[in-house]
Amino acid sequence: MQKESLVRSTAYETRAAALSRRGLLAAGAATLGAAFAGAAAAAETPFFQRHKLPVGIQLYSLGPDLAKELDAQLATVAKIGFKSVELAGYLGRTPAELRAAFDKAGLVAPSAHISPKGPNGFSGDLAKLADELHVIGVKSAIMPILYIPDRFTGADLRQAGAQMTADDWKWNADFLNEKAAVLKKAGIVSGYHNHNFEFAPLGDTNGMEILLKGTDPNLVTFEMDAGWVTAAGQDPFALLKAYPGRFTQMHVKDIKPTTKANFVLQQDPTEVGGGMIDWKRLLPAAYGTGVRGFYYEQEPPFAHARLESAKISYDYLAKVVA
Repeated sequence: MQKESLVRSTAYETRAAALSRRGLLAAGAATLGAAFAGAAAAAETPFFQRHKLPVGIQLYSLGPDLAKELDAQLATVAKIGFKSVELAGYLGRTPAELRAAFDKAGLVAPSAHISPKGPNGFSGDLAKLADELHVIGVKSAIMPILYIPDRFTGADLRQAGAQMTADDWKWNADFLNEKAAVLKKAGIVSGYHNHNFEFAPLGDTNGMEILLKGTDPNLVTFEMDAGWVTAAGQDPFALLKAYPGRFTQMHVKDIKPTTKANFVLQQDPTEVGGGMIDWKRLLPAAYGTGVRGFYYEQEPPFAHARLESAKISYDYLAKVVA
């Protein structure tokens, strides 16, 4: 009797163990399936939504009418769906007036292009500049163009940019380091935005390489203008890979395949998604190397009204799975 009870007990334990194993296998399969489903869903989620990043706009894209119709145009920008903007000058307003206009439209301005020269630029009173940027809400002051040497005063920017020497670019790197060190103490990050003349060959180097190597990574960041990089005949992917972490912002700018490689500010512009840049690859590549601020920008001439072009680009970026 005891032997029979032992057999029944052993059989029961065997069946229970088998059921337990099947349960574990089923649970594991369910968990794995859920993980795959989650990964698939994430893969199909638009890039900016997945990373919880706003689609920004560089206000230069809106042209001179913006200053005349600031409230109305900012309201349209917000209605399109943009959440953040990057300033290009103060648009004839005081910092307090700009902050009020952005607040009214429900927008933020975390970045601003600040001229290298002039009383309100990197050459001016940096303490005053930092105070003004804090009022607006700006955290990053980006030098949008090189500091043009005095010998080029009055010269066309295309000529000046293409005729810069290696020493001129080294001077610019030192200038950025010096100004960035002051602004950092005031809580402002400094950076540099490229065009295409930075890539003009200077022996075995170029201006962009000199700036990247000559600036302190702890002080100076970079805003890659993908359109101008491509217009120079350069590969934005290779540049990101070569200098991981140096680019923290990007101008999402597209150009047509008809653009011929040059170093003199020439390109055939178009709305984002309608040109030659593979944004489905570039956006995640940029994110992977440290870019967190993305701003749509477009150069003239425009095929549509500027705000219409902005909407076309926004609609593409808001939906692109990358």
